[in-house]
Amino acid sequence: MEKGLKELSLSSNEELGFAVLDHHRHIRRSFPEVIFAEGKTPDQVLKIAESIHEFSQIALITRAKEKYYSLISSKFPSAVYNQEAKMILIDSRKSQNLIDGLTVISAGTSDIPVAEEVVFTAEAMGCKTNKIYDIGVAGLQRVTNKLEKIREAKILVVVAGMDGALPTVISGLVSVPIIAVPTSTGYGSTFEGVSALLTMINGCSPGVSVVAIDNGFGAGYTAALTLHSL
Repeated sequence: MEKGLKELSLSSNEELGFAVLDHHRHIRRSFPEVIFAEGKTPDQVLKIAESIHEFSQIALITRAKEKYYSLISSKFPSAVYNQEAKMILIDSRKSQNLIDGLTVISAGTSDIPVAEEVVFTAEAMGCKTNKIYDIGVAGLQRVTNKLEKIREAKILVVVAGMDGALPTVISGLVSVPIIAVPTSTGYGSTFEGVSALLTMINGCSPGVSVVAIDNGFGAGYTAALTLHSL
């Protein structure tokens, strides 16, 4: 029976003409396929969301502008839009107990939109998040003042642009894994986040994993999967 369910979960697709949906992804990954709105029309996003929601009672949409939310909320009045994260959540599931242990940190206020993408994703996936914003390395006392709270986390997501140094600094002060998110915040010499990305990849403190530039969604998704597996 388990073999049959596994084979079924690998073969359940729906053709929409412009998209092929994997409806059993939530069986394999514990969460359904997520919709990347950028490059799609609002009508396409709505049709994909309707189908995913029908099968999973939840649909998460990333990189969504106001025009997407206007159309989706007309069909799903309870849909939630996080303007900073540019994400939409349609959720008809019963209330669930959230798993604690995730703390999301931003180096600067300008990094908050990406940090909010982390938070919105992780909470949609059943995690309770703690937020600590604007504690970049330009004022290390801001880190040490929050250190006790930071050390309460089971996993940390640290979002930083410019020099991208904050994840390495925090990693040297804690005993839990860190997911580092480089952002495109900064002046021209940051090369739209490449500088922060290279700093994080080349960091000397072990226990830090790095996602792509501005990929708060990817960091939140990985953090949630990790917490659920603990």
